[in-house]
Amino acid sequence: MPKPSSLTLDILKKYWGYEAFRPLQQDIIESVLDGRDTLGLMPTGGGKSITFQVPTMAIDGMALVITPIISLMKDQVDRLRALRIKATYLYAGLTRAEVNRTYEKCLYGGCKFLYVSPERLQSRSFLEHLRQMPVKLIVVDEAHCISQWGYDFRPSFLRIVQVRKLFPAVPVLALTATATPVVAEDIQRCLNFKTPNVFSMSFARDNLSYVVRSTEEKNRELIHILQSVPGTAIVYVRSRQRTKQISDELNRAGIHADFYHAGLYVEDKEDKQNKWTSNECRVMVATNAFGMGIDKPDVRLVVHVDIPNSLEEYYQEAGRAGRDGKRSYAVLLVKQTDQRVLRRHITEAFPDKDFIRHVYERVGDFLGVSLGEGFQQMFDFNFNLFCRTFDLPVLPTHNALRILTQAGYIEFVEEIETQSRVMILAKKEELYDLDTTTRGADQVLQAILRLYTGLFADYVFINEDVIAFRTGLDQETIYNSLLELTRMHILHYVPRKRTPYIIYLTSREEPKHVLIPKAVYEDLKERMSQRVEATINYAYSDNGCRECMLLAYFGESSGEECGHCDLCIDRRKRNDHQPEDVQQGILYMAGLRPRRLEEFLNTLSFPKDEIMSMLSFLVDEGFVKHNDDDTYSTMK
Repeated sequence: MPKPSSLTLDILKKYWGYEAFRPLQQDIIESVLDGRDTLGLMPTGGGKSITFQVPTMAIDGMALVITPIISLMKDQVDRLRALRIKATYLYAGLTRAEVNRTYEKCLYGGCKFLYVSPERLQSRSFLEHLRQMPVKLIVVDEAHCISQWGYDFRPSFLRIVQVRKLFPAVPVLALTATATPVVAEDIQRCLNFKTPNVFSMSFARDNLSYVVRSTEEKNRELIHILQSVPGTAIVYVRSRQRTKQISDELNRAGIHADFYHAGLYVEDKEDKQNKWTSNECRVMVATNAFGMGIDKPDVRLVVHVDIPNSLEEYYQEAGRAGRDGKRSYAVLLVKQTDQRVLRRHITEAFPDKDFIRHVYERVGDFLGVSLGEGFQQMFDFNFNLFCRTFDLPVLPTHNALRILTQAGYIEFVEEIETQSRVMILAKKEELYDLDTTTRGADQVLQAILRLYTGLFADYVFINEDVIAFRTGLDQETIYNSLLELTRMHILHYVPRKRTPYIIYLTSREEPKHVLIPKAVYEDLKERMSQRVEATINYAYSDNGCRECMLLAYFGESSGEECGHCDLCIDRRKRNDHQPEDVQQGILYMAGLRPRRLEEFLNTLSFPKDEIMSMLSFLVDEGFVKHNDDDTYSTMK
């Protein structure tokens, strides 16, 4: 492979319009073009995709990109195609015809990028076709998923070694935003790196202030923060239901907000994301489904209302603030009960082994798989119906399926939705004077031909709501029309699906023979416990420096404290005032109107412990009254 010169910079300018590489990008590109296995540790917003897209455009052949995030896969392929770069993808939701067309593109069409989900690697047919493709680079995105020491271990990633055997001379580029030193070492071991080779950006973010706020009224505090910090914001919560609840509450408070989670339709997700990206909507309240692949540099604030399970998860999500280098804030809201809730997550994540075996047995019954059958077969799997059918608790059942996946018995894939798509099979001259029986079929066909391009060459995503708006027909008529046109071989219609699926990795066994290895139960439980305790230590520490804690967790030493996290600021305030200042501040606020404790803590620029101590003193001395509604006011 050629050494990078002006060629890679020319490619960067031609396709992406950038005048120069970001820090570490060129180092990784040079390493890849030298044919070296490479691990790139680049925080969120560091420009990871450029590190494999540019070198692939500089060489003959194609890149195989393995990524677990289907939505990100589609997004990157769409962006590459918009740049007139040939790219395509494979995931388990595609039809056989779509898969075959993708193979043809890669074998004969000069495709530069093939994105695949890790479960595709278990297909013998895929591996046989892959063997014939001109693969010159293997890219592993979200590479921490291959390590059992990582916070998001996925056994399907371990199959990447099979791909390496097909292309022993081809380098691997592994990329992740979060990896402790142990995980970084494990990634290289699992991917059979010829020699250790890590490029790591500092995890320090000079423009990002980390703040922890302790409050029993999180929604009230959230509103206060959003009113105090201008600009675009992301608010993370753990439940889909709460995304809408909090979004509604923010709107009632005059803060323009919307909500986002994985259960929304694709079109709704795109609409909400576009409005937020274009600043039509200021605040997005979301689960962790929101944020991957979103290139919005001017996010001023990321607030976590619910505490994450790990610092890896927190750092990645908090890092979506301030990508433009300007002052931004990552705020974590905590209350005392959060510690207990977080530790309870450990128990919930590892249900009893007998329960796991029971779930395994019920899955076979639900799918109609007999003992000794099912090997390498894929089944649509309606998780909610499964739980209702056998009266199983949702969260433990979900985690049981995850552990069965890690143990190698099944692959439980939570692909929430595949969009409707159409490809025209008939020749253009055959589309006139069709003899259809369904009312409106001709209108539907003409609307599709007017609305979408590329229909004769490949499958194209369609939106039945748009077709309904254009034609005035109802959804049922449109659906039946598309089915008739499919039966007539005029087109092929693949309706949208909203269901996970299960792949049997072994033939179905009797529950007593299902073994749950120590490596995927006791060991992973212990590692999760360690991550939870590290998160609790970060969230409830009242001394030190927040950024230093994060850097130490990721194995990076810092010579000095950041100076702009809440702990550093509190320490500076402690040295810049007298007790009388604290007393006067409390008396002034309480004299205007009754105040809750959080209002004193978040308004007065003094250390929290001094505010609480002085408030207690003023109550004891009779200067301030603690009211029945838990507010404080001055004595009249």
